Amino acid sequence: QVQLVESGGGLVQPGGSLRLSCAASGFVFSINTMGWYRQAPGNAREFVASVTSGGGTNYADSVKGRFTISRDNTKSTVYLQMNSLSPEDSAVYYCYRGAGPLSRWGQGTQVTVSS
Repeated sequence: QVQLVESGGGLVQPGGSLRLSCAASGFVFSINTMGWYRQAPGNAREFVASVTSGGGTNYADSVKGRFTISRDNTKSTVYLQMNSLSPEDSAVYYCYRGAGPLSRWGQGTQVTVSS
């Protein structure tokens, strides 16, 4: 019943911007920490950003100043605004629900940064 559905991925040029969305359902969204992870081919899945129920945010060093995570509790949706994108940002981006033993990732959305 828990669903995390990512959208907004696609092809973007270096220096461009993209906004990812994660629509959540099946749980009380407002009390959960939400986040984004990413995985490029041949690499481990890595942390990108998170936002707590109180709105506190955390970012990987590689994306600080370029990415912004936010949440809209009325829509049970978490966003990742990505600016100044580079090819190194190309990966499958996964929405994450932090909920102890119920933590999980969504199916992911592909982001490709290329000219």
